[in-house]
Amino acid sequence: MGIIMRIPTALSIAGSDSGGGAGIQADLKTFAAFNVHGTTAITAITAQNTTGILGVHVLPAEFVGMQIDAVASDIGVDAAKTGMLYTKEIVHVVSQKIDEYNLKVVVDPVMIAKTGYKLLLEEAIEALKRELISKALVVTPNIPESEVIVGFKIKSIEDMKKAAEDLSKLGAEAVVIKGGHLIKDKAVTDILYYKKRFYELKKSYVQSKCTHGTGCTFSAAITALIAKGKNILEAVIEASKFISKAIKFGIEIGRGYGSVNPMVELYKKASKFDVWSRVHEAVRIIEANKAVIHLIPEVRMNIGEAIEYPENLNDICAIEGRITVVNGKPRASGCPKFGASSHIARIILTAMKFHENIRAAANIRYSNEILQACKRLGFKVAFIDRRIEPKDAREIEGASLPWIIERAMTSSGEVPDAIYDLGDIGKEPMIRILGENAIDVANKIVRIANELNIKK
Repeated sequence: MGIIMRIPTALSIAGSDSGGGAGIQADLKTFAAFNVHGTTAITAITAQNTTGILGVHVLPAEFVGMQIDAVASDIGVDAAKTGMLYTKEIVHVVSQKIDEYNLKVVVDPVMIAKTGYKLLLEEAIEALKRELISKALVVTPNIPESEVIVGFKIKSIEDMKKAAEDLSKLGAEAVVIKGGHLIKDKAVTDILYYKKRFYELKKSYVQSKCTHGTGCTFSAAITALIAKGKNILEAVIEASKFISKAIKFGIEIGRGYGSVNPMVELYKKASKFDVWSRVHEAVRIIEANKAVIHLIPEVRMNIGEAIEYPENLNDICAIEGRITVVNGKPRASGCPKFGASSHIARIILTAMKFHENIRAAANIRYSNEILQACKRLGFKVAFIDRRIEPKDAREIEGASLPWIIERAMTSSGEVPDAIYDLGDIGKEPMIRILGENAIDVANKIVRIANELNIKK
């Protein structure tokens, strides 16, 4: 019999979003991303998509309470959160259940949807302030929600701090005011007020239309982390980083506001082994073809592939030590490793800005014969003249390769299979092969080698 590990459990008391981007759908994805079992008490069913809310069907308050009873009495709740509550009756029942089960609760005071639809009736606002915020472990309003609760306009960081302090007087142990509506110097600052101390959580502003579900996902992340035993400060800081990444890699769906992506970190981790395996197989394909030695440049060859949603050079797997010639055969000097090649990584990261499916690349030797082999195979080929390379690209470390790839992509008007240049002072002429994955690139290299071999 295997070892049974207890998984932390979180409860979302919120509305259902038929578009899958906010509400309980966002909360459940977020809980799963933190390896926390998600449970729900649905308060309302919304008919909505990325452009707005078509309608709301509110569940009876008694049935909301029954859902909480069902979960708390059997499964247990390590932490809970509230989202869309809509009526004062639901607020009242939720408040009773918090007391009955001594719930640790994160209150996200959802009032208005991004598209302007009211998600909390006016008559319920006072009940929210009096009955829920007073019992909150953490309360997470955005600036417009904070303004409704505290009764004054928020136009600065100092205003946010005053609002957080005023909110804490309602009884919440910690207050997080989200600063997404107050962007300054391309930065966003969230204010955490906890144990009479202010914390400024600054992060770069991410320009994106994929912001649906931001508040739900952020508060759900805090809830999940508290369920796992993190203290409030740890939970808020980690959740702040989590939501920034979820926005950065948002899901572009529909005609309106796309959704944030709570699963991005899981997808990244899950793709690592697949990428490593494909790079390993790509090396096997290259090493099995002796003719490839004619394509290995003086600086040697490398091949690499990016994981899903790459952010930096360490998200690209390549060959440590590159591929060289040993006893007349192509041989890898080392094993596939993430972060092994800054050159290949820069090529891939730049190419992906133009086409997300181009996630792999390799460098091979330039010669006119090799170039003609590429063309005979029907490969799309782009040429870049390094003599026109801007001074900045020449002088800044690591800027040349991104310039070459970007120039090739924009000038050719399509995604090339091969990009070549004739070199420059201290720069060997080179052909770069692009593809959807490392195996695709390796097969292209073998085809070139075989074509070259036939002509010889």
